[in-house]
Amino acid sequence: MKLIVGLGNPGRVYQGTRHNIGSSVVKALAKEYNVSLKRGIFSSSLSAKVRIEGQDVILAVPLVFMNLSGIVVSSLIKKHKINLENFIVVFDDLDLELDRLRLRTGGSSGGHKGLNSIISVLGSSKFARLRIGIGRPKDRSTDIVKYVLSPFSQIELRIMRKVTENCCLALKLWVSLGISKTMNIFNK
Repeated sequence: MKLIVGLGNPGRVYQGTRHNIGSSVVKALAKEYNVSLKRGIFSSSLSAKVRIEGQDVILAVPLVFMNLSGIVVSSLIKKHKINLENFIVVFDDLDLELDRLRLRTGGSSGGHKGLNSIISVLGSSKFARLRIGIGRPKDRSTDIVKYVLSPFSQIELRIMRKVTENCCLALKLWVSLGISKTMNIFNK
């Protein structure tokens, strides 16, 4: 069993924002497999079980704010008895250009509050990540928090549709090939 978690903030006000691109990708993957992400009893996430490349995969989106993601991820890992090498988290990255994605295994949070929460609660950083570039604001005086919580422009949305497709492909390859081979394909 593998676990794919897409990070974002709950609520309509955050839908379509840069900070929610991780959850948007997981929702797109669920749609591709024609499954609905549903909330379980006493659950703080939306999730669904799918078969990808012949393997059972749990797709999940936490229903908590980004800085509490670790609690939800830990709960999902325990509930489904997931080894950390079978877990990948999908999230936004300010330090990557808008149309870039990067896979990596291990490392620091890079200041990302959701990733920091996961590392803190799990007590380990040894899991895969799919980082999705949202770029930094062109105007250096722009408040970073306001920027990541802002929606994409119409031009950016067109770019992000293709990025989302690429992310879904990368996640499917991660399931079938593992992190190293998938990194070799996408991190060029």
